[in-house]
Amino acid sequence: MDGIICSVVVPVYNEEEVIGETCARLRETMDAAGVTYEILLVNDGSRDRTAELAAEICREHPVFRMISFSRNFGHQIAITAGMDYARGDAIVVIDADLQDPPSVIAQMLDKWREGYEVVYGLRISRKGESTAKKITSKIFYRFLRGMTEVNIPVDVGDFRLIDRKVRDALRLVNERNRYIRGLISWLGFRSTSVEFVREKRFAGTTKYPFRKMVRFAIDAITSFSYKPLKLASYVGMALSAVSFVYLLVVLWQRLFTDTAIAGWASSIAVSLFFNGVILIILGIIGEYIGRIYDEVKGRPLYIVSHTLNMDGEQRISRE
Repeated sequence: MDGIICSVVVPVYNEEEVIGETCARLRETMDAAGVTYEILLVNDGSRDRTAELAAEICREHPVFRMISFSRNFGHQIAITAGMDYARGDAIVVIDADLQDPPSVIAQMLDKWREGYEVVYGLRISRKGESTAKKITSKIFYRFLRGMTEVNIPVDVGDFRLIDRKVRDALRLVNERNRYIRGLISWLGFRSTSVEFVREKRFAGTTKYPFRKMVRFAIDAITSFSYKPLKLASYVGMALSAVSFVYLLVVLWQRLFTDTAIAGWASSIAVSLFFNGVILIILGIIGEYIGRIYDEVKGRPLYIVSHTLNMDGEQRISRE
């Protein structure tokens, strides 16, 4: 042992089919790394036997610690809680589905020892995912990068290592609608990547169906870019200009030609189009207003129901 403390944060939600194998592989990986470590299992309000199995693992192996939420608060909040409770000099975030191979953690630790404060896993290929998901993921990451001035790496998920000083800086950020990978990029710090092949899910089903992926994408874009609001303004001005030109055409036809109005079809079509655009713009504005509303309420990010192996540390919420 070289005295290094490494914390591994594992958010879990309905992972009863995989949690045993995940914990076994993580313990094997960390034992081989030759560092003092802890593994924090963050139970995000699971409805199956995940919490029960995690508790058994914690009782059998004291290196495991568990934080159990009072309800489901979401993946990004679970990551936040794990980082809050982590005691390590280096903190690794990894999902429980074993798509991100635990063996890569050793390479991340090597990069951290070289002086890097953020080491993220860069996916060079993704097994077991549909072509549609791969394409939409590539489009999303590049679209997000183009929408913001923050240098958010593409093809990168939450699988990464951060130094304790990065965690301390992240705790100063109290946004409710969190996009952790974007926030870490926004903080700065010296960063690098470790390439890996993302494997198929070991067992169970994805916890990010299409609806949650869309919500996640909206959170990411609205958290780091005002361009949708600017775009709404530009679209509004452009349509106003087009409408004014169309009004001049109609007046010219009415005053200087004998062109007859055929009926209401064209008027209704134009009306529906403009009303649709207005509703889209109002929807974009509503997304930002909704986030303002979440922030001003000032509710805690999460509520902890109970913990295991926490050495008397009993925080119950995160402001």
